[in-house]
Amino acid sequence: MATPARDPLLAGHLETVWTQVAPWLPGFSVEALAEIDSSNAELMRRARAGQTDACLLVAEHQTAGRGRMGKRWIGEPGDALTFSIGLPLAPHDWSGLSLAVGLALAQALHPRVRLKWPNDLWLDGRKLGGILVETANLSAPTPARWVVVGVGINLRPPSALPPAQAADAATPVAPAALAEWWPQARVGQVLEAVAAPLAHALLRFEREGFAPLAAAFAERDALRGLRVNISNGQTGLADGVDASGALRLVTDTGPLVLTQHEVSVRPC
Repeated sequence: MATPARDPLLAGHLETVWTQVAPWLPGFSVEALAEIDSSNAELMRRARAGQTDACLLVAEHQTAGRGRMGKRWIGEPGDALTFSIGLPLAPHDWSGLSLAVGLALAQALHPRVRLKWPNDLWLDGRKLGGILVETANLSAPTPARWVVVGVGINLRPPSALPPAQAADAATPVAPAALAEWWPQARVGQVLEAVAAPLAHALLRFEREGFAPLAAAFAERDALRGLRVNISNGQTGLADGVDASGALRLVTDTGPLVLTQHEVSVRPC
C-alpha cells in the first residue's frame, strides 16, 4: 500500500499511482520520504537486505542525489520531482533500457519534450530532467536482476547548479522546467502523470527489448542531424540510434557506433 507523505497533497497522488500500477505489478508499493540521501541508493540498500518487491520511492528532498557518471543532482523541495522505481527484471537484452525509460517519460509529459542520448530529457535544447539506471544481482538464483530507475524532473528552474556543471561552458546555464508550459505543476501531479507509463514501459522492455521503440525514439531524438563532441575527443554527425539503442555517428574517418556506457555526448 501507499505510505503517507509529509506533503498532504502528495499522499492522494501516491494512492492513485498505487491503484493504477498494483493490479499488474504484484507486491507493488509506493512510498514518499521527506528527506533521504538518494532514492536510488535507498532502493539498492533495501534490495541488499532482501526487499525486492517492486517499489516506487519518492524523495521530497535528496541530500546526495546522483546523475549519470557521478554528477550531482540539485533540487529544492517542490521544485523538482525526484523518485526511483525498483523491481526485478529479466529482459533478453538490456541494451537501450535508459532510452525506453526516457521515451516513456517524454511521451507522458509533452510533445515538445525531446531525448538526448542516452538518458536526458530536453526541452528546446535545454535539460529538463535526467535518468539514472542501476542494476544488481539478486541473492536467489534467478535470471532476473534488481533494477533501479532514478528520475529527476525540473518543475521549476533550480536556484543553483552543481559546481562542475556551472563551470562547464557546454552546459546551458538555465535548465528547462515544466513551468514553461505547466506553471501550476506540483510534484504529485507530475508523478501521477509519469509513474504508470514508466512502469508499463519497463515491463514492455522486459518482454520486447528496445527494437520496437526505435521508431518512436527517432521522432524525439534531440541529437539527430547535429554535430556532436564525444568525451574521447572525436566529433561526428549524430545519425540516430540502431535497434539496440546504440548511437550512430558519421565521423571524418567513417561510421561509428557507440553504446550507452562508453561516452558522454554533447552538441558542438
